[in-house]
Amino acid sequence: MKTPTLINLPKILDRRGNLSVVEQLKQVPFKIERAFWIYDVPGDSVRGGHAFRETEEFVVALSGSFDVVLHDGEKEQVHHLNRSYYGVYVPKMMWREMRNFSTNAVALVVASTPYAEDDYIMEFDAFVREKKEGAEGVKFSMIDNSAEWHIEHPSVYDCSVINLPKYEFEEGNLTWVQRNKNVPFDIKRAFYLYDIPGGEARGAHAHKLCHQFLIAVSGAFEVVLDDGINKRTVMLNRPFCGLHIPPGIWAAEQGFSSGSVCLVLASEGYEESDYIREYSNFLTIKGVKL
Repeated sequence: MKTPTLINLPKILDRRGNLSVVEQLKQVPFKIERAFWIYDVPGDSVRGGHAFRETEEFVVALSGSFDVVLHDGEKEQVHHLNRSYYGVYVPKMMWREMRNFSTNAVALVVASTPYAEDDYIMEFDAFVREKKEGAEGVKFSMIDNSAEWHIEHPSVYDCSVINLPKYEFEEGNLTWVQRNKNVPFDIKRAFYLYDIPGGEARGAHAHKLCHQFLIAVSGAFEVVLDDGINKRTVMLNRPFCGLHIPPGIWAAEQGFSSGSVCLVLASEGYEESDYIREYSNFLTIKGVKL
């Protein structure tokens, strides 16, 4: 895929709140190396204003609306994003800006490469020049820093709240995660819950293999953790910190504030066989006697 494309995402309807998913090499044509989200953006601000030599992106409005303005060096195109179930694919060597943010808008971007300063083209004239010259771009030496993250008998105390980088700008703040850097796994899938009625509960399942990282990118909610013996409740209410949940932990989200958006980064693609949906089965697998 070489041209900007609007991509429809799955939208799973639920009275407790809807869910959409972005999975690498399925909804997006690349492997996900990092994700970042932009929030607290004042109205009329412009974000971006750069191009990437090697990075492909996918941009979606988790909340509110904004315009993604793209330029290929000859002509401009504008994509208005105002629904959480579609987004725009941005190929490399495409000038990108975000404009016209509505109040409380949140933009999610998933990207195909780790952060590298040399990948950015920050001046439009330099971008046009490189496009005309057909520059090869920057080739990254991709170091596989994957690590086996296995806990033999996970407990609720192995679930870690991790503070994330928060970059503050007058035109809005930005927080990012990168695989095996500030989350301890490869990011193969991102999904998010939205349109959640205030006070509702979601989740209530465990995974056999999948690691998850939960962030309240908007609003607040509680995560109730259960290892079969101990229980623990964690409040998430900041877009710059998240909760790592290893496999083998029963987790449920509850007490959503109105307008909340829960972003989940996952180590595995969707596989129904990885889910444990009945609590009695979870206790049996954990070896807990009823």
